Amino acid sequence: MDTVIPLPPRPCLTVLGTDALFPVRRIYCVGRNYADHAREMGGDPNREPPFFFGKPQDTVVPGGGAVPYPPVTANLHHEVELVVALGRGGSNIPLADVPACVFGYAVGLDLTRRDLQAKAKDQGQPWETAKGFDQSAPVSPITPATTCGHLASGAIWLSVNGTERQRGDLAGMTWRVPEVVAHISTFVTLAPGDLIFTGTPAGVGALVRGDQVRCGIDGLGELEIVIV
Repeated sequence: MDTVIPLPPRPCLTVLGTDALFPVRRIYCVGRNYADHAREMGGDPNREPPFFFGKPQDTVVPGGGAVPYPPVTANLHHEVELVVALGRGGSNIPLADVPACVFGYAVGLDLTRRDLQAKAKDQGQPWETAKGFDQSAPVSPITPATTCGHLASGAIWLSVNGTERQRGDLAGMTWRVPEVVAHISTFVTLAPGDLIFTGTPAGVGALVRGDQVRCGIDGLGELEIVIV
């Protein structure tokens, strides 16, 4: 195909147990999906309809590693999350059909410029600069659902320089994975390659250059980054 500029590379994630790659299409993120995190952020912990925001596909950092401290912020925060990788899509997906759409699961970090997010909230502006900056979405290799099953419970945790900061359980989600996927599919047509970040438990906090971040989810292994 003749293009006026080179086609940009499509980010891909590795898949445990295979040499095949998972190409990333879109990234959706659900906000405040754990009651304890909703409380710490000053939100309502009750079961209100979930809300979503996005990250560009090229914000993915496959497998973790070195992540640069982003510009125009003095308050970079960590948020460990269960990531759902879709192998099938659709619109208005029934709850019962969601498991068949899920290819697998991964550990993810939703890195956030918290000061920019707070300013955007105060001014009623969108969150793109706070959430969708370069390398803001480190993701571990994907574990196929055929290996790990469909996760509804299990520890989710994060430590910085060996000190634990976040610990919760997937069972603490306000909206479970099938509900999240089904709800998003009422707004957009989901497709193979989509990633869904499903929210973070309490304990989010600031990172500085040199910080070593380790996080994990029972059954999915770990993800590590260092802020440089």
